Amino acid sequence: MTTPLARYGTAIYGVAIYAHAYSGGRKMNQQLRVLLDFAGIPDSSLDEFAGTVITGLTGNPAYPTPPVTVADLQTQLTAFSESLIAHAQGGTAATAAKNAARAAVVDSLRQNALYVQTKCNNVLATLLSSGFQAASTNHAQSPLAQPVIQDLVNGNSGELVARVKPVTNARAYEARYAVIGDGGTPGPWQSGGLFTSTRNLTVVGLTPGTTYVVEIRAIGGSTGYSDWSNAVSHMSL
Repeated sequence: MTTPLARYGTAIYGVAIYAHAYSGGRKMNQQLRVLLDFAGIPDSSLDEFAGTVITGLTGNPAYPTPPVTVADLQTQLTAFSESLIAHAQGGTAATAAKNAARAAVVDSLRQNALYVQTKCNNVLATLLSSGFQAASTNHAQSPLAQPVIQDLVNGNSGELVARVKPVTNARAYEARYAVIGDGGTPGPWQSGGLFTSTRNLTVVGLTPGTTYVVEIRAIGGSTGYSDWSNAVSHMSL
């Protein structure tokens, strides 16, 4: 199983970044903050990350009363995990259920993250024992570049597959799509999912014979999100 530190790659802030600020577990002036970028990671990574937090908080004397109990978070995670299995079969109802279950897990993680940030007493080891990660203390702004869609082609029936040029410091990519209506005007935007690869960003559940416009944005860096990419349209087959 991928460890929390390995999964975050460039987001590993642990002892390597904070070693200069800590000696023997003593607190320094810099205030520790919990990394909150789990809201933007792919579904499978969020599923694993939430499990890591549950393990870290279970029986942890530093965090006796999290706002969302371990039992309640486990119930939400189980529902999310089951929704991922159902979502793999396709369908708009399954997608809506998955998104709702994901939102519940993310909201609970945010609440517990702020609790951990308050209760860790500014000690890195205590913060990391919760399963959460620590945010970098480097506040220099490095906005993400705007992605460029290089191709948008048909995949399987009801799918459009986008390919974008990789963006430096991006950890993931988010797609959105809209139906092209009368007069070429896009309808309401809908989420097309989160991806870690730039080669096959596959938007599913589309109606064959309908033309859609797709945009992509990068997630990561110091500002969270890039601007949305160029808009590219294509008919779903």
